[in-house]
Amino acid sequence: MEIKNKVIVITGASGGIGLATARYCAVHGAKLALAARSEDKLVAIAKELPNAVAVPTDMRKPADVKNMIAKAIEAYGRVDILINNAGQGMYGPIEDIDIEKYKEIMELNVYGVLRAMQAVIPEMRKQGGGMIVNVSSMVSKNSFPGLAAYASTKYAVNAISLTARKELEKDHIIVSLFHPKMTATDFMKNAIGDHPNVTQSSRNGEPMPQVDTPEQVAEKIGALMQSEELESTM
Repeated sequence: MEIKNKVIVITGASGGIGLATARYCAVHGAKLALAARSEDKLVAIAKELPNAVAVPTDMRKPADVKNMIAKAIEAYGRVDILINNAGQGMYGPIEDIDIEKYKEIMELNVYGVLRAMQAVIPEMRKQGGGMIVNVSSMVSKNSFPGLAAYASTKYAVNAISLTARKELEKDHIIVSLFHPKMTATDFMKNAIGDHPNVTQSSRNGEPMPQVDTPEQVAEKIGALMQSEELESTM
């Protein structure tokens, strides 16, 4: 799907991959509805970018998610692409997973994604089609000690997305998955629990993992939107 003149809703747009993707889409002529909890940052970003509106949104709150799609339609009359990017990490061994905190990241990483899809699908169906890009993670393709809680939320997003692609094909709604690797953002800083020491691999004689910039990731997401492929990674 071409990006120019398309209405794109981006969650988690106040920083990291979401912000870089917003800037990429703006450069390519998209009209943007930017969603995140950080209202001040979001408003400043929306002023910086052409054709952008800020929609303060807590993806853990169902009413906020519905409002996010409603505000985008109010501003532009439609939603062509939804990019579900908002998410939070959680680290720790399985025996120490705090169930209540686990519920919190499930609420954001899985239920927030699903609610946004449920809010936008009827609108896309009415307008004759659209695209949903769900940002997953390469941890959903592997198994790493200490990442079970976070990875499980991304496994769930994969299952929802792969099934939705088949269910919505008849409605001309494309659902795609993007799997970033390690990216230079505040993701680890904002995660629940102590993150694994990424320098450990170098001490074990293994190469350090490559760290991508948010801008590099945004370019790949842009390519995925245009190719409409099922899945893509870095």
